[in-house]
Amino acid sequence: MSARAMAPARLQNGLGQLLGSIYPQHDRHALAEQALEAFFGQAGRPRRRGRVPANSLWSEKDNYVITYGNTLVDGEHKPLDLLHDFSERYLAGVFTGIHILPFFPFTSDDGFAVTDYREVNSQLGDWADVSRIAGHFRLMSDLVMNHCSSQSRMFSDFLQGHEPWDRFFKVANPDDDLSAVVRPRTHPLLRAFETENGTKHVWCTFSHDQVDFDFSNPRVLFEFLDIIRDHIERGVRTIRLDAVAFLWKEIGTRCIHLRQTHEIIRLIRLLCDYREEPIVLITETNVPNVENLSYFGNRNEAHMIYNFALPPLLLHALLGGTSKYLNAWQMAMPPAQLGCAYFNFSASHDGIGLRPAEGLIPEEEMLQVIDTVQGFGGRVSYYARPDGDRPYELNVALFDAFAGTHEGTDDLQVERFLCSQAIVMGLEGIPAFYIHSLLATRNDYDGVEKLGYNRAINRKRLDYAMLRKELDDPDTLSARTLSRLKEMVRVRSVQPAFHPNATQFTLQLGEAFFGFWRQSLDRAQSIFAVSNLTAEPRSIPPMALNLIEGDAWCDLLTGEPVAQLSGEIAFAPYQTRWISNRQASA
Repeated sequence: MSARAMAPARLQNGLGQLLGSIYPQHDRHALAEQALEAFFGQAGRPRRRGRVPANSLWSEKDNYVITYGNTLVDGEHKPLDLLHDFSERYLAGVFTGIHILPFFPFTSDDGFAVTDYREVNSQLGDWADVSRIAGHFRLMSDLVMNHCSSQSRMFSDFLQGHEPWDRFFKVANPDDDLSAVVRPRTHPLLRAFETENGTKHVWCTFSHDQVDFDFSNPRVLFEFLDIIRDHIERGVRTIRLDAVAFLWKEIGTRCIHLRQTHEIIRLIRLLCDYREEPIVLITETNVPNVENLSYFGNRNEAHMIYNFALPPLLLHALLGGTSKYLNAWQMAMPPAQLGCAYFNFSASHDGIGLRPAEGLIPEEEMLQVIDTVQGFGGRVSYYARPDGDRPYELNVALFDAFAGTHEGTDDLQVERFLCSQAIVMGLEGIPAFYIHSLLATRNDYDGVEKLGYNRAINRKRLDYAMLRKELDDPDTLSARTLSRLKEMVRVRSVQPAFHPNATQFTLQLGEAFFGFWRQSLDRAQSIFAVSNLTAEPRSIPPMALNLIEGDAWCDLLTGEPVAQLSGEIAFAPYQTRWISNRQASA
């Protein structure tokens, strides 16, 4: 029996409407049948009812660690074996999810120029290694949908004119008006290739080794639906749609956030809601905040979106000792809709994106942040605009980004860094930690010089034997940092008020502090999460917080009691307090 024959009417109707809108020149019913077969397989059976938007896909226990498959190496074992060992030794019982950045064969961009979506890079390991990690942690995997490697088998078949691949990639005419196209890079958009059918100018949004797919051909969409099915069957439960904002191209438009892009995400979400496995979609759209929020759709697109504005705002706040813009942004942020969640992080493998801060932080103050981070050894990458190249991201190891303030370096680097992570953990949403942030890795200047690109500064390969030696010595920086962060995560994971969708309200405590109130879904627990953003000891009166009389308030991070009506609540430089009326044991 075909997947279509077993598909509920609501699923078939939803697919028909979306596919009819995306591909109006095609038979929507035939397309729906192909989509169902690609996503569920010939023998697959959709759920009888799709999952409705709810808060049951996550809890306060959820978090993710972000890592490359070969961050840990020893020259002897498979890197994925080492990642599995590291995860069991140092992450299990505290961290619940692992995002392994692209672990497929590739030619450039540290994995994001994929040559084969169905195989594991043999230099890392194999599918059995990936599935073993997925057996103990919720596994997030990248679906690099916008482009693949120019050296992939698919593109080779395109060059040779083989069907159906001869129509899989986006081509344009050099005479087309492409001036409105939004570019995340500065190289020319089109690259000429000699094919069996003559010279073709192929669209290359990110690099000339990354050739863009043409999703106006429904066969491309069905190929990716089949890839998603394959990944789910191998243990992937969170699917990261990489660079998805650029998916659909139309000459004469900005070629970003187009209607068809959103409808393709809705289609994938609809299909995921009918899988037996609980699948979470997350969109990676490193764009200004208002544009990023659109990927929640009407609770029918991404389950999670990256909180891309948070990293530059945190950096600005802690380097300048002011919550002015962080506070204003947080006050204006809508709560995530039912069934949706923010994915909170402070840095990633790419660095700290600056575009999401556009319109939130004045340009002159952002330039001051850039100058300060460059003084701490960071680098800057740029993107093209009609009026000239603009800063796109800061490339720096997060720990070194907090080496000091605008006044220069100081001896409060650890405290400043931990403050940034405590804020990430407390905010509405699900926290994520890049592995090099967990380990307080420093800027990798040798990597930049060897590989020739700025992003290498925060992608260091770590000798696993040396790392274990460091982590097993409680006096090393890596061990102390990981221990402190794990303890905070343990505390966080048992507080109902830190559920990703628990109520949040921004506090007004003056620019030196950043604070917010969280309340559990059942209203039983309140937490006032307050951070001193300055290098000076400071205090606030208890009356600045709504500490209800009769409850026994305490700081969850220190165990200290907090009086409602007397004295001052003292904060050391960069100290965070989680002041709660309920103390759950970690």
